[in-house]
Amino acid sequence: VLEALGVDASIAYGDVAARGNFCTIDGKGLLTDRRAGRIASQESRPLCDLLNTIQIPGVELSVLPVQDYRFVLLMRGDGLSDRLSETDPQRNNAAPLPVLPLVEEANKTARAVNKFVSQARDMLGNRDVANMLLLRGFSQLPSFPSLGNAYMLNPAAIAAYPMYRGLAHVVGMKVISTGTTFDEELDTLAQHYGQHDFFYLHYKPADAAGEDGDFEAKVTALEELDLRIPRLMALDPDVLIVAGDHATPAIMAAHSWHPVPLLLHSKLTKGDGVKSFSERACTVGSL
Repeated sequence: VLEALGVDASIAYGDVAARGNFCTIDGKGLLTDRRAGRIASQESRPLCDLLNTIQIPGVELSVLPVQDYRFVLLMRGDGLSDRLSETDPQRNNAAPLPVLPLVEEANKTARAVNKFVSQARDMLGNRDVANMLLLRGFSQLPSFPSLGNAYMLNPAAIAAYPMYRGLAHVVGMKVISTGTTFDEELDTLAQHYGQHDFFYLHYKPADAAGEDGDFEAKVTALEELDLRIPRLMALDPDVLIVAGDHATPAIMAAHSWHPVPLLLHSKLTKGDGVKSFSERACTVGSL
């Protein structure tokens, strides 16, 4: 997974990894920006190098840059557990949370993570931006069936954002190198279109705008995607599926519980007469 993310590291069964965000807190220790202004990778990589010097007895730690404000915390040692609570309260104007063990076997790991977070706060504390970090999604190496074997497909993934390349790798897709924009993803798709019978493409900007609470930017991001749908359809796919992993309402500036629209179009479907792709329109569809 880390290799697919472009991270130079290896992971083994028993290791514990977590998704990390650089964030910004105020003088009272309250979050003012859970994503530290989405600082660029050029700024976050030196911070990862700094945190990589932290040493915790009994646990080998690695802080690995991913992209922009995101990084991976990788822990290796005897008796580690991923049954941990997260430090992200999922909202601003709240303090980062301590890590709690969810089972007794996770006590050692929780202590190690809290020591890491405390030292990280001391190291980053003199900065105005990205002066703290958040950790979530503690996990050990998963084992999923191959998408290709399960559905008799030859699947490939094309994603500009590293995390989604990693997720595709986990479920057995071939990850095809691409650029940093959706236009470059479409270029890559066209170049490899005859080599696979299933393609996963990922579009990030609308989600990022929703997380930032920027309604106008989210509208623009969706309009920019709309302009590229004809280019996608010109490839004449047998089936087109449009889906999301969660809702991100700009008014909440966060992921939410709202239903996510799903569209399936093929030559073998009659359609439901739904005229647009939105939460409200899709509620009258048969899916």
